[in-house]
Amino acid sequence: MKRVVTGLIALSTLAGSAAAQTGNPGGPINDNLGQPDYGVCRGIDARCFHAWPRAATSQYRILLFTRTAGPRHANLGPALGPGLNPPLADGNVVQKGMLALAEKNGWKLDYTEDTSFMTRLDGYNAVVFFSTSRDTLDDDGKTALRQYMRAGGGFVAIHNAFGTMYNWSYYEGLLGGTNYYDHGPNRTGDVVVVDRQDSATKDLPARFGFKDEWYNLVPFPTKVRFLATVDEKSWTPVPAGEGFPAGGPPPGVMPRRPPGPPLASVVGKHPGHGAFHPVAWCQYYDGGKVFATTLGHDAGIFTDPKFPGAEAFQSLVAGGIRSVMGAAPFCR
Repeated sequence: MKRVVTGLIALSTLAGSAAAQTGNPGGPINDNLGQPDYGVCRGIDARCFHAWPRAATSQYRILLFTRTAGPRHANLGPALGPGLNPPLADGNVVQKGMLALAEKNGWKLDYTEDTSFMTRLDGYNAVVFFSTSRDTLDDDGKTALRQYMRAGGGFVAIHNAFGTMYNWSYYEGLLGGTNYYDHGPNRTGDVVVVDRQDSATKDLPARFGFKDEWYNLVPFPTKVRFLATVDEKSWTPVPAGEGFPAGGPPPGVMPRRPPGPPLASVVGKHPGHGAFHPVAWCQYYDGGKVFATTLGHDAGIFTDPKFPGAEAFQSLVAGGIRSVMGAAPFCR
């Protein structure tokens, strides 16, 4: 009970989205997990930001990092060659989509999967991890990212950036004190904007349809400003043959792949987040700014104008990038 009460007191300080949060957000996910201490100033207090002097710029610059050291999302396409801005294949949807988004907004975007370029972050206003996976950074890259954040850098985490660097606690804190645990089937549902004041969400409808895997998280994010959630009750049923009977699984339960009895090695499944399932948030972290969203699984977010929520997703990401770069108010 003490943990729940403490959570309620902390949540009462959040503006805008506070009314959407009751009880212990995420249900029992954080019970008995202790209180992680990432050893940095983090949260929604701007005093955690280092507004240090920096060189003037005539154009905002972004570094997109899509390296995978484990599962690779199909919308990333084939692995990129070495160097900065190597040739792209037809299947490199995310890289091409982010290039188009940057051009639309007047930004300069570089992209890479070469770890050596993760030690050269000083010239970038934002660093974007888009569906990276597992241990994508070496020790030099980890040090450079930490120093970049301490100098007031901007970090954006998209989709499987949450399935990255599991064994580096600093990175877990960077994400909001959370990691990807599992997901349900890829299906449509309603994203609900719970904070309409933020730069990332101010141009979004109050509610919009989207198609995604809807990540379940452990631990549940803490000390962040929640911007958007998914209404689990709005999820479309899962057809028979997807590992569940017709009608789909209970919220938060993973489909069996392949269909059949559970394997003995499976310890347990995430119970879902219930009435408050976050999909986007922001925070200050160790001197820098962070915008994070678990959305972004499908190629249609960039290739299909009729894809559910594609326009809203691009607006959300652009707004998040804009805010961490300092081109718009951040996390308020």
